[in-house]
Amino acid sequence: MNSEFTSLPKVFVTREIPKPALNVLKVKVDPKVWPREGPPPKGVVIRKVRNVEGLMCLLTDQIDAEVINAGENLKVISQVAVGYDNIDVEAATRRGICVTNTPGVLTETTADLTWALLMAVARRVVEADKYVRRGDWKMPWGLMMMLGSDVYGKTIGVVGLGGIGLAIARRAKGFDMRILYHSRTRKLDLEKELGVKYVDFETLLKESDFVTLHVPLTPETHHMIGEKELKLMKNTAYVINTSRGPVVDEAALYKALKEGWIKGAALDVHEKEPTDPDNPLLKLDNVVVTPHIGSASVETRTRMAVMAAENLVSVLDGKIPPNLVNKDVLKVRPLG
Repeated sequence: MNSEFTSLPKVFVTREIPKPALNVLKVKVDPKVWPREGPPPKGVVIRKVRNVEGLMCLLTDQIDAEVINAGENLKVISQVAVGYDNIDVEAATRRGICVTNTPGVLTETTADLTWALLMAVARRVVEADKYVRRGDWKMPWGLMMMLGSDVYGKTIGVVGLGGIGLAIARRAKGFDMRILYHSRTRKLDLEKELGVKYVDFETLLKESDFVTLHVPLTPETHHMIGEKELKLMKNTAYVINTSRGPVVDEAALYKALKEGWIKGAALDVHEKEPTDPDNPLLKLDNVVVTPHIGSASVETRTRMAVMAAENLVSVLDGKIPPNLVNKDVLKVRPLG
């Protein structure tokens, strides 16, 4: 290894990343990549950050104050995701460490998966697939066989009209749905453009046939769908969650599904990830689950990793990164 390469800033990458992203890093830094599929133990992360200037991580890595304070030379934490609730951003800011994320790039892909879940639970696709594979399909066609719910022309309630919520609303428009939304701020321009209607949260729950969640995980959104909210919904309604697992109280959801308060649910995210195989929700036929794959397409995951690599390299080049989460850090350590 030549001296020029060893003089490059050292970076720890907590998981294997697509080759195009790794190539972006190799031009400017010396990346050390955790070679296993699962996340490195916290002790390993602490040991690694002591000797690096950059950390590239995933949502499943807990980058708390203890980890951050161990990185004496750490300048940037680059998250390969939009959300960053796994990172103690305040602790990073105090230390003058930039935190970056990958917004926008996964919007359409996550909306696609959300729509796939919505369609699957409404039309009982997973249940029907199992029905065929078990050999239960005994007659060619039956008038009352595997009846699901229409999507076209129904009312959808979008909770959180950010990028992904907006992408869902655009898809719903193509299904001629009535579109309600609830968000921290009203989007008057979008109301006019798409014909969406702003309503309070309670009204959205009462009137929607499909409630789809697109909010960040905060103290305010933790268990925002609980027993009280589920009881407000129609008994023919569905909940779809591709935001963060703890936004939904799974114990309350199980009770609602078991007792028929609502008709079904589709979850890409879970209160505990990986979810326990004994999770009672997994025993219900009116639940569709996926393992947090909202952004899991080759194209999108590659773009996410490349964006994260570019964010990291920008900071180590002394530039303001394109996707800086903690802008107050520039008061502690100016860049640009």
